[in-house]
Amino acid sequence: MQRYFVPVENWNDNTVLIKNDDHHHILRVMRMKVGDQMVVVHPKGSAALATIRDYSDDVVECIIDSWLEQNTELPVDVTIGQGAPKGEKWEMILQKGTELGAKQFISFQAERSVVKWDERKLVKKISRWEKIVKEASEQSHRTIVPTVQWMNKWEQFLEHSKSFDVCLFAYEEEAKQSLSVALHSVYQTIKPGAKILICIGPEGGFSEKEASDLRLHNFQSIRLGPRILRTETAPLYALASLSYYFEEMR
Repeated sequence: MQRYFVPVENWNDNTVLIKNDDHHHILRVMRMKVGDQMVVVHPKGSAALATIRDYSDDVVECIIDSWLEQNTELPVDVTIGQGAPKGEKWEMILQKGTELGAKQFISFQAERSVVKWDERKLVKKISRWEKIVKEASEQSHRTIVPTVQWMNKWEQFLEHSKSFDVCLFAYEEEAKQSLSVALHSVYQTIKPGAKILICIGPEGGFSEKEASDLRLHNFQSIRLGPRILRTETAPLYALASLSYYFEEMR
């Protein structure tokens, strides 16, 4: 069933108003009509089954039928910190990372980042990124839409990392070490509900200075298997393994 995330100001006691792009999608793409049902999601994470009661040129009015009991979010709060990759790679990370349960994405300018984001164009870029995660959240039946943030300064990212319970970074040198700590051993130390920051390098990987800075800020290096992964593959590997460990194994 089609799902829509609705801003808090469009909710009333037993009705919800859907506008803008979602209004267009409901009437023009899905061709819904009065009496059709959908799932609407409140910004706080609760979802409800709703029926279209009326519509006009700019708003679809729905009546809430019942609240749903759903649990589709990871039991840990995962943020992906990504050294800025090329645009198409970043968009894939946002889409697939949302499907795999990430709660937040932060892109930062790394020393070896090939791409250099133009600050003047970032407003449009972030708007596009937010649309990607919203659509991916709807498709994957999430109850929240991940946030997307850009940090131009490396020091800003390091300072922000202090707000997390667990900080990890995927370092290709670890993949070369046959005696490196197994990933599941790292996960065993993480409690449900923990705020986790997983830091991934850009196409060229982390510089030695960046790796040193991360360790000085209490990041633990992790190995994502014995192979060297591309920058767009590494966060998906980490998220999939977290999902398996915290959801499927338990």
